[in-house]
Amino acid sequence: MLYQLSYSWICVYALETHFCTSTTDCFTPGRQHLFAPLFAPSAAVTTMSKTTDHKEGRASVKVFYKTGKTLADGSHPFYVRIIKNRKQVTRATGLSLHPKYWNHDKQEIRRNYPEPYRSELIQKLDKWVQKFSDAAGALADADERHEADDVLSRAAEERKQLRRVKVLEFTQEVVDELMKTNQVGNASVYRDLRNQLLKFIRDEYHADDIAFERVTVAFCNRWETVLRASGIREITLSLRFRTLRAVLNKAIANGDAKLEHYPFARNAADKHKFSIGKFDVTTQKRAVSRDAVRKLEQHHPSTERLRLAKDVFLFSFYCGGINFVDLAQLRWSNLTAADAEGKTLRLRYERQKTGGKFVMKLLPPAAAIVEFYRLLTHDGPMSYVFPILRRDQHITTTQIKNRLHKVLGQVNKDLKTLAATVGIDTPLTTYVARHSFATSLKQSGVATGIISEAMGHKSEAVTAVYLGSFESETLEQAFENLL
Repeated sequence: MLYQLSYSWICVYALETHFCTSTTDCFTPGRQHLFAPLFAPSAAVTTMSKTTDHKEGRASVKVFYKTGKTLADGSHPFYVRIIKNRKQVTRATGLSLHPKYWNHDKQEIRRNYPEPYRSELIQKLDKWVQKFSDAAGALADADERHEADDVLSRAAEERKQLRRVKVLEFTQEVVDELMKTNQVGNASVYRDLRNQLLKFIRDEYHADDIAFERVTVAFCNRWETVLRASGIREITLSLRFRTLRAVLNKAIANGDAKLEHYPFARNAADKHKFSIGKFDVTTQKRAVSRDAVRKLEQHHPSTERLRLAKDVFLFSFYCGGINFVDLAQLRWSNLTAADAEGKTLRLRYERQKTGGKFVMKLLPPAAAIVEFYRLLTHDGPMSYVFPILRRDQHITTTQIKNRLHKVLGQVNKDLKTLAATVGIDTPLTTYVARHSFATSLKQSGVATGIISEAMGHKSEAVTAVYLGSFESETLEQAFENLL
């Protein structure tokens, strides 16, 4: 059974519905069948609606498992449904469960769902029902005419009265929610914000947290001054304040902060407020010439690590400026034969950052790199092409993220070593490979419409639109200009 109803709940229900005249009368022989629906396995706890001629009825509240909606991790969410006068409203609980742990026939969580997670989930769902049931009961007891929407409003008001969350506490809640949905990258951005704010708040306010109303224009100006003094670049300043703004927006939407204290400018009229648009987030386009790429190609690194750095740069250059994160997670299943003889390979992958789908025929230099690693890494279609990740070691999202962060730092460091060795003045990074790809095609006369300005980091979404189908003959012919 999903929930175990308490003795007091059942007695209250019995008395309100006039099944019993006293709590001791509720469980006398012959009356237990009246409460069978309450004890039967169910996906929801329900507070029943009662309407009389002289008193406002009570809304029905229940939690249900929404199998019609599937989340990114394959689970289905739990929702709260409130019904009053045959009208209903629903609210997401933020809780979910994988369908393998749900008994569809009995409408309950299976007992093989590991503890303590099963008990914790049941308790959390019970709290959701309790919150809205209390609101529904308060409105009914006050004999106020109301609808299902009013129950939501009453619950929100009661929550605001009980909760006074602070900035860092709320930011941590955002981090926790993102981690639950495996959004590790976004979670790290908010975690970095929290760490930076914690240091600032301790130094400036001698406290471990502050209320939202203290995040004023003066607060933002002072924090900007402190961050600039530490040598942080404009683009990082923009990221920090954009993330803080996102936290405030979430808090306002959640009812934990008030719009009247909002410190950020929303339009040109808000000249007295803090403007994030003042930060210069443009980056200098960094690219090396085709001759510089030739120098790197002709060099024979002395170690396997330097060889990997060289191959990562060149593979990115010859494969549309593929991002390091996507390159490192390429599997052999992403490569298929492009012709009947199987002499030419075609690469298909989905960019993790934008979701854009890329398909391209591998040029000979890129194909040669792939063949070099075939003997080293090929262990079935799901094995990784490059020796960066290992299926048996890097399993969770966090493990993969940490490994990629570490190797990217090594690769960029080794690329600078290679650049100095072959006589390239520009410090090489995987970012430079992406720009060099775009610049080389532009200089070859390829139309800007084909190579989006997004390759200059203006908008990668545009890149996804133009490069979404690399099977385009025009683009494949354009790639030949790289040779």
